[in-house]
Order: sequence, then C-alpha cells, then structure tokens
Amino acid sequence: MNHEPSLLKQLKLWHIVVIGLGYMAPMAVFDTFGIVTESTDGHVSGAYALTLIAILFTAISYGKMVKAFPGAGSSYTYAQQVMNPSIGFLLGWTALLDYLFLPMINALLTNIYLSSLFPGVPKAVWIISFVVIMTIMNIFSVHLTVSFGTLLVAFQILVAIIFIILSATTQGQELSFKPFISESVSISLLLNGAAILCFSFLGFDAVTTMAEETLKPEKTIPKGILIIACTGGALFITVSYFAQLLFPSVFLFHDLEGASAEIAYKIGGQLFQSIFVAAALTSTIASGLVSHMSASRLLYAIGKDGYLPRGIFGYIHPKTKTPVWNVVIIGGLSLISLGLSLEKATSLINFGALIAFSSVNIAVFIHYFIHQNKRSFSGYISYVLMPLLGSLFLFLFFMWLNLETTSLFIGIVWSIIGIIYLLIARRKNTITIPTFHFD
Repeated sequence: MNHEPSLLKQLKLWHIVVIGLGYMAPMAVFDTFGIVTESTDGHVSGAYALTLIAILFTAISYGKMVKAFPGAGSSYTYAQQVMNPSIGFLLGWTALLDYLFLPMINALLTNIYLSSLFPGVPKAVWIISFVVIMTIMNIFSVHLTVSFGTLLVAFQILVAIIFIILSATTQGQELSFKPFISESVSISLLLNGAAILCFSFLGFDAVTTMAEETLKPEKTIPKGILIIACTGGALFITVSYFAQLLFPSVFLFHDLEGASAEIAYKIGGQLFQSIFVAAALTSTIASGLVSHMSASRLLYAIGKDGYLPRGIFGYIHPKTKTPVWNVVIIGGLSLISLGLSLEKATSLINFGALIAFSSVNIAVFIHYFIHQNKRSFSGYISYVLMPLLGSLFLFLFFMWLNLETTSLFIGIVWSIIGIIYLLIARRKNTITIPTFHFD
C-alpha cells in the first residue's frame, strides 16, 4: 500500500516548552511596560497576576481538548469534533488571523530593532531578509528549528534574570507590594492592563498545533501548556515587579513605547542596554520561527481535511516531513508587513485569538458535559465552571468589550469571506465533510 508522507512524531516535553516560550517571547514584558504602567496607574505586576489567573482557565481547557483530539488543528479540530465540521472550519478560518499576522509583527519588530542600530538601511532589506530566513529554517526539520529556538529562548531568559539581579541590587531599592496593589488601585484599572497583557500569553495555545508531531501528545501537550503558562507568567510578574519599583510612575518615562530602552539604561548603562537590545532582537527571531511553524500546521490541518486544496495545503515533503508549501505561503504572506505599521498588524491578531480562546472553552463544555455526560460534582467544576471562568466570565467578556474597532471590523469581514468561501465550495462539491478518527 502507498502511504502519503505525514508529520513526523519526534517532539518531547522540553521541545514543546521551548516552542511555547519562544512564541510567547519572554522579552515582550518590556515592550508593553510603559503603556500598561499608564493604564494601571503603576500596577503592572497586579495586572499580570490577574491575567495569569484568568488565562490558566483557558490553558486548562486546551489541555483537556488535546487529550481528546490530538490533531494539528488546535481550536479548529476541537470545534470540528464536538460542534459541527462547518462551524469548525469557520472557527479555524477566523483563528488564522492570529496565526497569519504574528509572523508579520515579528518581521516589523525586527525591522524596528535593526533600524535603530543601522538607520541608513531601508526597511525592505530587514523585513525581506527576516522572512526569507524564517521560511528557509521552517522548511527543514522541526528538530533543527526547535534546537535553534532553544538557544534564543535561553538567551532571553538569561538577560531577564540578569535584569532581576541588577534591579534587586540597585541602591535605594525597597521591596513593596505597590506594584501589585495599593489604596489607589481599582479592579477596573487592573482589567485595563489585563486587556493589553492577555496577548503576552499567546503561545501556550499555539503548541497544540504541534500535536501530530509530539510523542504521546495527549500527555505531553497538556503538561507543556501548564508549564509554558506558569513559567511565562512567573517571569512576567517578577520582571515587571522590579521594573515597577524603579519606575513607579508613568511620568518617569520620556517615551512610553520606548520605555524598555530607558529601563535597561538605568539598570546597567549602555553595555546592558546593548545586551538588552540583542535579547529583544532574539525574541522576535524566536517568536518568528515558531509562529511561522504554527501557522503552517494550522493551514495543514485545514488543507488535509479538504477545505483548502489538499495537494498544496495538505502536502508533506517526504524528506523534511514538513508542510513545505504552507511554510512558503506563510513566508509570502509575511511580506505584507512591508506595507503595514506595527499598530495595525497588532490590532489584527486580537479578534482571531479571542475567537480561538472562547471556542475551546465552549468545546470543553459540549464534549465532556453534554456528549460524555460527565455530570458529577467534579464534572460541574471541571467542565462547566472552569470553562465558564475561562470564556464567558469577566475576563474574556471584558476583553471582547474592549476589542479595538479596527480588529473587530477586519475580523467580521474575514469571517464573512470564510462563510462565502464555504458556501461556494460546498455548492460546487469541491469539499467534503471530513470524518475524524484519533487513536
């Protein structure tokens, strides 16, 4: 019998953790610090703590679903299984906004960092070079990509630890609970910060797209998700705590968006500032690698099921065991960043991320509580209360209310395009409703 090439199972727990932390980008804590200091009135750590607690409910939901359906499609696959194939496609289509635009954001950030060092070089040079390198590396084996990403993530964490040590030993530094809570803080201020910081945690969900390449994914992925979320959260909270002690007020910054450079300079002068910029650059490269990888796997899952041309999107190269055409397509789409600003690109990932988060929590309720009839006391806690807290309760409800107008508009338009495509494809019988089987 002839068997089509498939994704190669080779990833272990530490690979998954590296992929998730690389996607999450540990240095991202500094990128939003100035803005969140303003929105929370100097309580960034408190906002991070609230965000971590809230995001853990959704992280646990992802873990529950990958145990049941260890496919490469993440939220797309879960919705296909427990709701309806067409609904699953539309949710996967919408979630693509998140996966497609993050590689563009990393290209734009790389350009920003390198342009500050080499102002005479055109923007197109940095962006095109970045996209080409990300594409080539993702064409080859996943193991090579993850190994390189490990070095980048380790460097970021090392710089973050050095920052914490330097901050803790700064003359006149006094420990305080003020970065978490004080008489001037309110829950609305912390929620304002959480609305921004939620997207710092993107990464725990992306590793579910690697399920078909993971050894024992039903055990490895859920464990990895919790490690990624908790490690990232602990790092964000600790770094922001010491940074907030040094910069308790927004008025201490000359530039809110460029606050990271000011923080690094105050901590260690020009030398540490240079190291800091290097770490920020490796952050975009690491995130660029794994976001490119995850996007290609989501396209593969949709293509393999026949919703997109299977010969292209569902193709796996027999030697590299990677979806090479998807990798190239993501690279080509990333070049759109040549005509985008960072602000516009960032706003476009929010809609897709919230759709994915909400759908996974709903899928947990439908699959376990409705379909499998798990209605004991523990069932109500695990499959009703926790998904409710993750999706329908205050956090994501607040996030939906605070979604940017541009993001909401583009998300709705993108969803309508998906609906039209699905209706036309089904009328022309160019797609079939897939049937899934997981061992």
